[in-house]
Amino acid sequence: MAQRALPERETRLGRPRGAVGRAPHAVVLVLPGGGSAGGARGGARGASLAAAAAAVPLARRLGRAGSDDDPLVSHLVRYRGGSRAAGGDGGGGRVQECAADAERAVEEVVRRYGDVPVCLVGIDIGAPAALRAAGHQAVGSVVALGPLLSADGDAADSEPVQQLRGRQVLIVHGTNDTRCDPELSFRLAERAKKVNAQVCRFEVHSDGHGLRGYSAEVAALTEDFVLGTLCGGDLCRPLTDALAAPPPLGLRMPLAGGFGKGLKR
Repeated sequence: MAQRALPERETRLGRPRGAVGRAPHAVVLVLPGGGSAGGARGGARGASLAAAAAAVPLARRLGRAGSDDDPLVSHLVRYRGGSRAAGGDGGGGRVQECAADAERAVEEVVRRYGDVPVCLVGIDIGAPAALRAAGHQAVGSVVALGPLLSADGDAADSEPVQQLRGRQVLIVHGTNDTRCDPELSFRLAERAKKVNAQVCRFEVHSDGHGLRGYSAEVAALTEDFVLGTLCGGDLCRPLTDALAAPPPLGLRMPLAGGFGKGLKR
């Protein structure tokens, strides 16, 4: 039976988190995943809502990561079509729809906050969408967590990378991901590195698609990258080494267990 499409709705920004009431130095947009339509109550709508809810803790953490001198605001992006980001594996058409939503969200940030730098943090299908939307002039950096790339290797190898020029890019992928072969994101990072030296990729050994086994470490790495790229602070040593190392070293950096516990800013 064909899945009934959910009502169309406009792209919107979720509630602001962080420096609410103050002019932010920068803005983080978190693009949630789509989940799996068969794995959540309520079908496609349930999967979409569950994926958005799962991204809230990261959005909250990133919004609170700013300082008095460099206040940050984060927003969770609500995709336009209720069914567009829900269920199934990554597909070029669905990714492009989410990327278009991301671009609209950046435009809303510019309208609301003015000329501030933006970091796109994408999860699951939101990860390739964030990478595609990086060409917007307001975007300074991109984080792709567990990117859900097309299962068609040829399609994945044709993902655009030219829009990443001038951006700082972090990709994180679990080595035990059974929904998306981690080698696809390595090949994407390898092509991106040829047009932009500011690309790095971390591998989370023994973790799966949702990066749940090392969620604290992934969140700490993402926070450090966001603060370093948006607020001009020093990146942690692993990120600095990964960005400086030639391929394949800088694209297969291991994320150590317990990462982030000793970080100080």
